[in-house]
Amino acid sequence: MKQAKLLNDAEQKRLAAVIDSLRHSTRNHTAVALSFCAGLRACEIAALRIGDVFDGDGKARDTIYLAAAQTKGNDTATVLVNKKLRAQLQRYAAAYPKQLAKPNGSLLFSGKGAGFTAQTVVNLFARLYALAGIYGASSHSGRRQFVTELADKGVNARVVQALARHKHLSTTQRYIDINDSKLRKAVELIG
Repeated sequence: MKQAKLLNDAEQKRLAAVIDSLRHSTRNHTAVALSFCAGLRACEIAALRIGDVFDGDGKARDTIYLAAAQTKGNDTATVLVNKKLRAQLQRYAAAYPKQLAKPNGSLLFSGKGAGFTAQTVVNLFARLYALAGIYGASSHSGRRQFVTELADKGVNARVVQALARHKHLSTTQRYIDINDSKLRKAVELIG
């Protein structure tokens, strides 16, 4: 099964630079942060409403509750917001105060003000990666990176599974990147 590409540090910097150069950079950084920092799927990012992410005072929530209709598996889900994502969401709030006044409005919006669909989120990621010269990456790269980074930092597999919102641990395991460098570091732990 072909896996979405993981980004190295240089590619992440190139992606950020490309996003900075484009219109709606804060919106685009927010979409990327939702993928890389919370492991959200394209359909989940597209389904987010302002009220899902911000409270009535315009503060980023520390937990995002997804309704069954907003998820891939048609199950409700809880997404924890880390400090990096919260900081990006606060930049979003500062950049788009008119959007925050519409709690039922889509979090991601087009130049004409319409909400994104799952396919337009996929297209957005494809465009950003192409402009950054990153090949093999997709809208799922951030989700895969999220899972791999948690595993690489020694987070318990069941915790990673819960954060990824996978029903089966075997699904989570397929997301985790294994390479020669990681294998070498692992065997050096013995002794």
